[in-house]
Amino acid sequence: MTRLAAGVSTFAFALGLATVISDLRPAFDGSFVQKAVLTVVFCAAVISLFYGNIVYQLTRLGEIRRHAAHRDGANNRSAARNAEAPRISILIPSYKEQIPVIMQTVLSAALSEHPNRQITLLLDDPPTGPAADLTGLEAARALVSELDDLFRGASRQFRMAADDFNARRLSDGLSLSNERVVLAGLYVEAANFVNRLGLLYAERSQPVFAHADDVFAFEVIDHLDAEYRKHAAALRNRADFDLTRIHLEYRRLVSLFDVPIDCFERKQFGNLSHAPNKAMNLNSYIGLIGRAFRVSEGSDGMQVLKDCPEGKADLVVPAADYILTIDADSIILPNYINKLVSIMQADPTIAIAQTPYSAYPNPPTRLERVAGATTDIQYLVHQGFTAYNATFWVGANALLRHSALNEIKATTTERGHAIPVFIQDRTLIEDTGSTIDLVAKGWRLHNHPERLAYSATPPDFGALVIQRRRWANGGLIILPSLLALWRDRGSARAGGLETFVRSHYLISPALVNIGLLLLLVVPFGEGFSNIWFPIAAAPYYLLYGRDLIRCGYRWSDAVRVYALTLLLVPVNLAGVYRSLEQLVTGRKSAFARTPKIDGRTAAPPSHLIFLVGLLTTSIVSAAANLWGGSVLFCGFAAVNALFLVYGIWRLIGWRDAIEDIRAGILVRKTGRYARGDATTLAEQSSL
Repeated sequence: MTRLAAGVSTFAFALGLATVISDLRPAFDGSFVQKAVLTVVFCAAVISLFYGNIVYQLTRLGEIRRHAAHRDGANNRSAARNAEAPRISILIPSYKEQIPVIMQTVLSAALSEHPNRQITLLLDDPPTGPAADLTGLEAARALVSELDDLFRGASRQFRMAADDFNARRLSDGLSLSNERVVLAGLYVEAANFVNRLGLLYAERSQPVFAHADDVFAFEVIDHLDAEYRKHAAALRNRADFDLTRIHLEYRRLVSLFDVPIDCFERKQFGNLSHAPNKAMNLNSYIGLIGRAFRVSEGSDGMQVLKDCPEGKADLVVPAADYILTIDADSIILPNYINKLVSIMQADPTIAIAQTPYSAYPNPPTRLERVAGATTDIQYLVHQGFTAYNATFWVGANALLRHSALNEIKATTTERGHAIPVFIQDRTLIEDTGSTIDLVAKGWRLHNHPERLAYSATPPDFGALVIQRRRWANGGLIILPSLLALWRDRGSARAGGLETFVRSHYLISPALVNIGLLLLLVVPFGEGFSNIWFPIAAAPYYLLYGRDLIRCGYRWSDAVRVYALTLLLVPVNLAGVYRSLEQLVTGRKSAFARTPKIDGRTAAPPSHLIFLVGLLTTSIVSAAANLWGGSVLFCGFAAVNALFLVYGIWRLIGWRDAIEDIRAGILVRKTGRYARGDATTLAEQSSL
């Protein structure tokens, strides 16, 4: 079906384009130049949109092939459970996150099974500041200490049980049937511990996190509880156990909760980067992995880290074969680490393995649901990327090979100190830029075709603006590196299809939004009305709607997704503008963190005014095309006007939009924001 859809789209688009170009005839009345310009602009607009159409269908073909291969067991690999298992350093970058959010992420990572792992919460909160911020920082530190104590206690219990087993084995007082009963009881204890963790989290959570809590409770707590109890029942009923199998079971029990949990604050040290972005927070810790340090006072009065022998160290950072990064508003499922580690162990050419995150289902707001739908569609698209060796690192969660990061290591200088940089922060989409750096060194990236991670979606339009504007900023800056890789004659040269797919990922914020804007505002006239273009677009929307159904949504959500697409036109164009500004001036855009506040985040008034202008233009265009007899363009403009009305009404809210515009005017006049339950527009503009 997907192949047929792609064929229909391509055939119809080619016919439509040929029809438009064939209508361009030289004239002696001076209209030729005007018609030629309009033809070029129109063709550029529709080609930019068709590019996305065909890439989507290509990636869907790739995803279908990979899904079928995975279903047939092509990617099934057993995870090693032994003392020689690779060392995993789990890093959770966090900036002013709420305690329940941090707790959920840390617990999901700690309960993800692997015998050799440790967790570090990279607290990036300023060590000085308002009392409320310092209270939050202290609460995060206390949470880490509390969870570390809980897991140490559980691990100690099972380690003592393993020691008792070894003593029985050496004393010849061993009964295999009794050992099965003992093991079964220990797995029940493991299930009870997991349940206690779930209850502890439930005591700290808040109603606003209810939909995320449901996923965490079902996919992590309930899943592990059922698995451990089922395994306990199986142990009681099995008679084919030998000493080797029993020994392995004890080793597994010991490793279940043997996960040191600590925190690290780079801003306490003067010789680490203080750049305000997630990439440098990660880089600061990655540069310390496998080393020991003495803490001393620097010339500026701040603490500095100096290398020293481990026996004399104040800080020892364990070595790691792999680094798992998880955003502090995300969770991973219990089998995440074992599955991805086994894949990377089997293929040493993979630098990054991931399962692009899914949105938490059943969110409380309509906007969050629609924005989550676009996230879940991207999950399918990224699966298709892997089929063409065109995967990008998606930064919410990923397993990174430490040796691969060392190959792309660079050095920068900050406050006179040499700072190692593994994940480049040249742009705001550092994961995308690092992808090209790794590919240039001959590394591959892999998307595992299972949903093993979830992440939060901004709950309101103001927060979504900041997130999506950041996502749209950087692709044009990275594009030359990708094209240079395509032109390269070396072994790491990117293939044509790979470049075709990857390029769209980088330039789609510019192409799609500019193309759509041109079709909405430029009066092309009846000569450009062509039934073949709607026919070419139809398969794309049909496939998109079907994919929404696959992801658990409804056909009606396709309408809402298109409305959101229109609302994000000024947002994406703002991100593209920042990319162009950086290309021209060399000044890097400031990193904008997605707000995590109790109230609503105010939307920038310029974006809202743009949307009102776009709505007005669409209405005028519909009327003008109707008057001129261009039925297709009239329908196109009228339908888009209706989508804009729906989007502003249901996804933003007319009252909120008016209030944010009014508040923005007040900020410009007085520098003061009128409502205390949202971030100020002045803060947003500075971001």
